[in-house]
Amino acid sequence: MNYKKIISSRTLRIKIMQALSFLPDSMIIKLQYKIKTGHTLHLKNPVRYTEKLQWYKLNYKNPVLKDCVDKYNVRKYVEDHTLKNILNECYGVFNSPEEIDFGGLPDKFVCKDTLGGGSTSVIVVDKNNVNLAELKNTMQRWVDEPTDKKHPGREWPYDNQKHRIIIEKFLEQDNGDLADFKFFCFNGRVKCFYVRTDYAKSHDSGKMAFFNRNKELLNGVGMDYCNTATEVPELVPEIEQMILYAEKLSEDFPHVRVDFYDVNGRVIFGELTFYNASGYMKFIPDEFDKELGKEFILPRKDEK
Repeated sequence: MNYKKIISSRTLRIKIMQALSFLPDSMIIKLQYKIKTGHTLHLKNPVRYTEKLQWYKLNYKNPVLKDCVDKYNVRKYVEDHTLKNILNECYGVFNSPEEIDFGGLPDKFVCKDTLGGGSTSVIVVDKNNVNLAELKNTMQRWVDEPTDKKHPGREWPYDNQKHRIIIEKFLEQDNGDLADFKFFCFNGRVKCFYVRTDYAKSHDSGKMAFFNRNKELLNGVGMDYCNTATEVPELVPEIEQMILYAEKLSEDFPHVRVDFYDVNGRVIFGELTFYNASGYMKFIPDEFDKELGKEFILPRKDEK
């Protein structure tokens, strides 16, 4: 079922899920999983990676996750793991757009919702030509997001958290294409990663190529929300550094995806993602969902 064609507005889909916030998490998650993946969710004996992500949402309640999903607070987590050197430059975090001194910002910068995804960010490449009123309105919508509503995907670390605005340095690559490196880590070890390219103008037009920990191409492996690359991207020399950093940042968790950028030979931290695509992606081939699930060793329900 293509639910996005039935309800094309993302805002409306979120409002519908918020209206159903009174329903138990497990009920909503089972319903979403069926609609979005076409599979029946087995929570008692999950096998697929995507199934285990749903179990993870419901049962793994490590409080550290609440800081790690916040794009500003996660910086301290990275610093505490002695990796301050890989953090992007931050110009500030703000509770309101009215707090921001736009005159003091460089010509290029990136604004993000501290609790948002890819759709809640704005890239400014020339502040002298930006519609400031429109930009402020966009950011105001971010901070006006209610804090007492359940996350649409029932991802509990986002609940009762305050949305803020973080402004960071605009990352530029000399060759024009800033690749995104995403590492799937299980109990502190990288299992695989993918490189995403050509996504700057639209995430939907991006291309991905999967590799195993040994940097060998996983030919034909992909996910339904991104095109599989037809040309294999050349891996940067810093890939070994990224693997080491990913394993250091993931050692505290049963599973997390750790993201980096390579900017002209320098590794820059992106984010920590505990519920990749909220666990509602479809792998290509489908069997890879089960293969990745074998690597995901679930903790006891009371384990943090």
